[in-house]
Amino acid sequence: MNDSTTRPLRLGTRRSALAMAQSGLVAEAVRELTGRPVELVEITTYGDTSREHLAQIGGTGVFVSALRDALLAGDIDFAVHSLKDLPTAQPETLTLAAIPVREDPRDALIARDGLTFEELTADPERTARIGTGSPRRMAQLNAWARALGRRIETVPIRGNIDTRIGFVEKGELDAVVLAAAGLTRLGRMDEATQLLSPDVVLPAPGQGALAIECLAVHPVHGTALAARLADLDDPDTRAAVTAERSLLAALEAGCSAPVGALADLSPNRGGPKADEQAVTELHLRGVVGTTDGSTLVHLSTTGHVPASPDDVSTPLNLGRELAAEMLAKGAAGLMGERAL
Repeated sequence: MNDSTTRPLRLGTRRSALAMAQSGLVAEAVRELTGRPVELVEITTYGDTSREHLAQIGGTGVFVSALRDALLAGDIDFAVHSLKDLPTAQPETLTLAAIPVREDPRDALIARDGLTFEELTADPERTARIGTGSPRRMAQLNAWARALGRRIETVPIRGNIDTRIGFVEKGELDAVVLAAAGLTRLGRMDEATQLLSPDVVLPAPGQGALAIECLAVHPVHGTALAARLADLDDPDTRAAVTAERSLLAALEAGCSAPVGALADLSPNRGGPKADEQAVTELHLRGVVGTTDGSTLVHLSTTGHVPASPDDVSTPLNLGRELAAEMLAKGAAGLMGERAL
């Protein structure tokens, strides 16, 4: 039997507990799909070793470059990324072979004493200290507090999920905000005290989705590996995140800029049978704001769902159109970092 079809497929992953959990889920799916063993290859990225805040080191690609270098060097066969960490420009030699079904894209609050955001900010004598390393979250949390007639202090933090939750447990912070998807994949969703509605806090573009990346043409497998991995792709998730990332790219913003976006696929409720509703609309919301929450540009638009999985122009155009409207409303001056 040909060794190239029996040796383990090497899956590149970051070393964090969350990355390993995410990659473990993908590895199991690939084993079932291909009948081949899959081994995890742990790779340390610049974002893992730097102690600077993500906004300072640029955010864009800091968790990705080392994995892509390993792909290009032939050290791994494919890699798993958190899609929100991926730069919007895709190298020609690499392909996003699959974007599986998305986990919950929302942000989650983990607060002292089981409090919600509204409860946490209710005491006029105490300014709640909320930790997050995301300018996007800072902008929207501060704006939410302002809308409630209250005030918070957002505190920049780094570290893994244990470290971040530890700030609350030790009483150093009143709350932290994390991605619900990460908590779910680590089996820790019960620690969240509130899921934050996208009506008040839009997630990062691509949040909750994973990206399976490989060489467009593998030196051993040719295009067959990418084609096989493509069986794990979810067309609805890909359409949604393509629109979100198109918005981010058209705003010329990096993934550490204060930009939130979420695309929802809506059924046609005028169909003949309620249990056979056809998904026909793609609703895209975007937000850009100053980190103090004093100014937000928050717009939305609706377009058609792609007619086929190969139709990328529809969600791409939707994102570009909404970005143009946001730029016309002054979004460019609110972003700080612009990835030119």
